[in-house]
This record gives sequence, structure tokens and C-alpha cells, in this order.
Amino acid sequence: MSSNIRIEKTCEYCHNSFRAQKVTTRYCSELCNKRGYKKRIRDEKLNKAIEEENTKRPFNPVVKEKEFLSIKEVCMLIGASRWTVYRMIDNGLVKAAKIGRKTIIERNEINNLFL
Repeated sequence: MSSNIRIEKTCEYCHNSFRAQKVTTRYCSELCNKRGYKKRIRDEKLNKAIEEENTKRPFNPVVKEKEFLSIKEVCMLIGASRWTVYRMIDNGLVKAAKIGRKTIIERNEINNLFL
């Protein structure tokens, strides 16, 4: 049995309007269907990678209570890279001290950055 149904729809990929013959049709053409599929798969992979990253390195709650922080802890706290923190130290925005090979930063220095 053939159907004479014609439904006005909007393509989910290119957002152009078209006439669909089925209620389940989502795209206006085969090309939009392929591109929509690739975009859907790419988005799923991206969301999966973001979720894995968030579960792999959760924020350490102990950092909130410490008075002196290492470079790695400062990076986690402010969301910057290690080199950015070192640049801030070199430019004089943040005072740091070295104990042996370890560089530590006082918590008040980080808090004063955002005042």
C-alpha cells in the first residue's frame, strides 16, 4: 500500500523545510542524513571524552583547606595550565617560594588574584 501523506517538516541538519512522506523522516535529503549521522557520532564521542576526563581527575576537596599549594594544585584550583602559573610567578602577579625542587604558593596570593 502506498500512502499519499505529505507532511511539512524541517530538516534537522540544514533547517530547510521539505515535504516528507513518512512521519519518521528527519532529514530533507540523503546528504543531510549522512552529515547528521556523522555529527551525532562526533558529538557522542566528544561527550564521552569529556565525561571520562571529569571522572578521571575530580577536583580534590583537600585543596580548599590547604594554606600552601603546589603548582599542580594551583592549576586545578584556577583551571590554568602549569606554564600559565609559572608566567604569573615570573611577572610578579603571584609570589612563590621554593623548598628544594618544589615551588609552593600561599593560598592568600591566589585569593588576591581575583580581588
